[in-house]
Amino acid sequence: MRTFTVSDYLLLHLDKVPGQPRNQRIYQLLRQLILDRVLPADTRLPSSRDLALQLGLSRNTVLYGYEQLLAEGYLETRGSGGTYVADTVPMLDGAPPATARRKPATASAHSALSQRGRKLVAHAGASHQQWGAFVPGVPDVTQFPHKTWNALQSRIWRNPPVASLTYGHGGGYQPLREALANYLKVSRSVDCTPEQIVITGGIHQSIDLCMRLLSDPGDAAWVEDPCYWGARNMLAAAGVEIRPVGLDQEGICPKPGQLARPPRFIFVTPSHQYPLGTVMSLSRRRMLLEYAQRHGCWIIEDDYDSEFRYGGRPLASLQGMDRGERVLYMGTFSKTMFPGLRLGYLVLPEALAPAFVTGMEEVYRSGHAPLQATMAAFIERGHFNAHIRRMRLLYGSRLEILQRAIAAEFAPEQVHAAGADAGLHLTLYLPPGCDDRAVAQTAQQMGIAVRPLSGYYHQHARSQSGLVLGYACVESAHIAPAFAQLARAIRLTARIG
Repeated sequence: MRTFTVSDYLLLHLDKVPGQPRNQRIYQLLRQLILDRVLPADTRLPSSRDLALQLGLSRNTVLYGYEQLLAEGYLETRGSGGTYVADTVPMLDGAPPATARRKPATASAHSALSQRGRKLVAHAGASHQQWGAFVPGVPDVTQFPHKTWNALQSRIWRNPPVASLTYGHGGGYQPLREALANYLKVSRSVDCTPEQIVITGGIHQSIDLCMRLLSDPGDAAWVEDPCYWGARNMLAAAGVEIRPVGLDQEGICPKPGQLARPPRFIFVTPSHQYPLGTVMSLSRRRMLLEYAQRHGCWIIEDDYDSEFRYGGRPLASLQGMDRGERVLYMGTFSKTMFPGLRLGYLVLPEALAPAFVTGMEEVYRSGHAPLQATMAAFIERGHFNAHIRRMRLLYGSRLEILQRAIAAEFAPEQVHAAGADAGLHLTLYLPPGCDDRAVAQTAQQMGIAVRPLSGYYHQHARSQSGLVLGYACVESAHIAPAFAQLARAIRLTARIG
């Protein structure tokens, strides 16, 4: 490239990024020309004085770019002989350097991913729509007491201690661990000390941490079938063999052949099975605990929305019944507070807790101490319990509205709802043979978001046709009109009157 060509190129591209200083832009443009091999090694550049005259800029502006490129090794000076492009092109297996930048070889995303990565992406369940009728599992974030939260947070940020602004350690903010231990003991009969609690970024991170520290290649996990897609995918992404276990009216129901092959992990949602809503019976809980202790299995208990119960008292947590220290209890603030908070927790057997604290800090470098401090104050001052009580009443009334809307549109023999005693969703069973995925697609075109029940099953032959309807994030006045639209989508697809 001749001298005048460099100046012409710079004049053409120098002002294409408005607001960026020209001295930085000169550096970036020349650097890119060198990386693209448009300016090959040993190319002599014009002097800073000559280039400044050609560009109509001060010499200092051009000098900045040259000096930065010299400092980074892209250019070199040769005494009084001028400034040259340095020879920095790597030689690979004796191949001569290319003279121009080439586009990378095109490869499909499928071939670029690992086998585990391909499975994860292929079975991803996260939806782009996370609000409105009838997105399941989402609380009404518009009802959150923002002013109270902001006041607590502002007080903490006014003069934060140094320890809260550096890397996290010790399993989380200690006052939050203490507040959680007290809360879980009263609300869920969880038997733990603050030292057994590790604060995480939510259920997914909790599962990932469990797998990193407790699983080895070839390990297997029982999962409820159907179950929460996120849990199943996290286990599979860790390389764990998924063994789906069917459900009956008492919860997870392993068959004799499955009992004969003890897994490493048993993943369950005993207080409110997701998505069917079943509450695991006391006898089934005792069976699982005895089986886990006898065979050395780890039970991972996901207690994701037990705070919202509308009919009867829930049974105590599995963890509270465990005397063999085989249960790892997981919880989240995504349902009680708001999903964007990204705060969860793990309650661990006492012997495992120190290793999990170390693992958490080693893998994730946890922090968010000011956020955790705000959460601790929110619990300690009674705002958390008050918020749950308000939302329980609100969600209970919305559930009743939805149930009345279902009864107004369909006879019980056409469709029926289940799992409405607790949580933020109910399951609507469709007539046999009805394509629930087609119903969901038709509803989506009408502006209604529902999840097909069949999509939660690992084994297609076992799947039932239905829809998982979230009602918590739908304004009360919008529930009946929205369900009328959904009923229309069901009739169009299922051809029922």
